Amino acid sequence: MGERPYVVVSVAVSVDGFIDDASGGRLRLSNAEDFERVDEVRAGVDAILVGAETVRRDNPSLLVRSEMRRAERRRKGVPEDLVKVTLTSSGEGLEAGARFFTTGEEPKIVYTVAGVAGRLRERLGGVAEIVDLGEWVGPRVLLEDLYRRGVRRVMVEGGGGVHTAFLTADVVDEVHLAVAPFFIGDGRAPRFTYEGVFPQGPGRPMRLAEVRAIGEIAFLRYLIGESDG
Repeated sequence: MGERPYVVVSVAVSVDGFIDDASGGRLRLSNAEDFERVDEVRAGVDAILVGAETVRRDNPSLLVRSEMRRAERRRKGVPEDLVKVTLTSSGEGLEAGARFFTTGEEPKIVYTVAGVAGRLRERLGGVAEIVDLGEWVGPRVLLEDLYRRGVRRVMVEGGGGVHTAFLTADVVDEVHLAVAPFFIGDGRAPRFTYEGVFPQGPGRPMRLAEVRAIGEIAFLRYLIGESDG
């Protein structure tokens, strides 16, 4: 197998493990201080990755917000903006006008399957590079391709299907978990992860590296394997 970037999964959840409710609106799970923490983590990576459903539902910009952190990136000789990455096996929900594509100066990359790549190139009209991974958008192959492009650290921000795919593929080095002080309690709502065979089980637990209170948010940082960042 080829080399891959260091991978950080970042997620905010309710106490019962949901990343949103089922209302169709956007549920705020983090507070302002936790958003600052996330921005700091973003400023330390090369690329940020979300699924196509997150692009459609949340319309995120996925930028480093702090001007101080952007200036620090410039000082280090790295671009202010992150490479933005998404993946889709259907091509649904991706439109050229989404903020994912219209904000930031660094490349936008869409990984997809053979039968969808051509249709996406027509729809997106050059706002992103479309990468055909064949029959399956596998996390490891995707990461190996990013590594060849010079990406050394990736932040994965969801949603649940993407988190499940990366964790079950055993290609995650850290999990950053911000736990909001309430429950959702609705089985229709999206979860942090879904059913799968996770190598991070009772026989191979993650290592708790950090715990802190961020207002009412409980922040947990886990390391997987021998990862130390």
